[in-house]
Amino acid sequence: MKEIKAFVKPFKVNDIFNELLQAGYPNLTVSLTEGTGQLKGDDPTISTNFSITNSVVAKLEIICSDVESMKIIEIIRNKARTGNPGDGIIYITDVEKVVHIRTSDEFQ
Repeated sequence: MKEIKAFVKPFKVNDIFNELLQAGYPNLTVSLTEGTGQLKGDDPTISTNFSITNSVVAKLEIICSDVESMKIIEIIRNKARTGNPGDGIIYITDVEKVVHIRTSDEFQ
C-alpha cells in the first residue's frame, strides 16, 4: 500500500477531488494548512498567523494500493498544475499496515 500526500493550491482541490471521484477514488482527507515556499511568485503573501510561513496550501492524503498509486498521482499532477511557481509537491510513501480502530481489522 501507498500513502500519497499532495500539497496543492486550495482552489485546485475541487477539480482534483471531482476527477478522483470519477475515477473511482472517493476516499481522501483534505486539510487547509500553511507552508514555506521560496517566495519566488509574483504575489507571495506573508501569513498573518505564523511569521515563518508564506502560503496557504491544501494537503490531500490518500491511502491506496500500489497499483492504484500511479493513476492517482497522475490525476493530482494533471489537475493541480497551473504552470506557475508554487503548484505544489507530491510525496509517496510505503504503508506497512492499516488498523481499523473499531474492528481491529488489519490490512497490509
